[in-house]
Amino acid sequence: MKIVVLDGYTLNPGDMSWEPLERLGQVTIYDRTAPEQIVDRAQEADLVLTNKTPLRSATLAVLPKLKYIGVLATGYDVIDVEAASERGVVVTNVPDYSSRSVAQLTLALLLELCHHAGRHSDTVKSGKWAASQDFCYWETPLIELAGKTMGIVGLGRIGEQTAELARAFGMDVIATKRSLPPGSIHNGVRIVDQEELLRLSDVVSLHCPLTPETEGLIRQQTLARMKKGAFLINTSRGKLVREQDLADALKEGRIAGAAVDVLSQEPPDANHPLVNAENCILTPHIAWATREARLRLLSQAAANVSAFLAGKPINTV
Repeated sequence: MKIVVLDGYTLNPGDMSWEPLERLGQVTIYDRTAPEQIVDRAQEADLVLTNKTPLRSATLAVLPKLKYIGVLATGYDVIDVEAASERGVVVTNVPDYSSRSVAQLTLALLLELCHHAGRHSDTVKSGKWAASQDFCYWETPLIELAGKTMGIVGLGRIGEQTAELARAFGMDVIATKRSLPPGSIHNGVRIVDQEELLRLSDVVSLHCPLTPETEGLIRQQTLARMKKGAFLINTSRGKLVREQDLADALKEGRIAGAAVDVLSQEPPDANHPLVNAENCILTPHIAWATREARLRLLSQAAANVSAFLAGKPINTV
């Protein structure tokens, strides 16, 4: 079987072995594939693996040998699943490989909003502490999390991991969960509706999928319902947030700060509204990318391929 990986660099920039996949067939790995290169590179493939390289209906129509698409991620919006199904192409993803890593970055971003450790380190290295008349100083408000309320939008696997970490810091946790009505208790977390969550939370953390219903969830109207001293954290999907609305809210002091690991366009334009927004921390979509998480991703992706080749596909979408 001919297996082609269209964009393997972000998963494995050279710190892991492709051997789990290579033992399953004849494998060709490309670091990156531009849109105009997809057909040429995938034309002879029986199986294609992709992370962000899109496979739309028009592309699938000219890949007659293709039998399987393995998405090297949990989200699979880069695939026209309906077109693949019509052509008998199996599509799989890799769920739950990065839940702990994403939750970990969520709390890292929150702690940075509370203490600005990086900024204070920079001031020390620039000589400010050495020149200080006092034994200490701080350039931003310093915030203790104990007793604050964490509102988790989407209490799935990652949301539950985030809740566990937030409670370890002494935070109260409330959440929304599509499958449960407000007033329910799920693993010790009180389920509320969106309006109550926005109104009560000192920290709003997004962990819901991107759907037509959730796109633009955080916008001018919902930001207006948040506390003036609240923080927003997004480690889920960029399009959950109307980014200009968030930038405006930060500039006007309508919320205290934000930390964002994902944007609606990645990589962003240099003039993206959040790049220079006030009180906003940006990281380049790294929540999923610990080596431990990537090893799990590669291992499960290979297991998905192996199961397909054995005629018993798993993690199909």
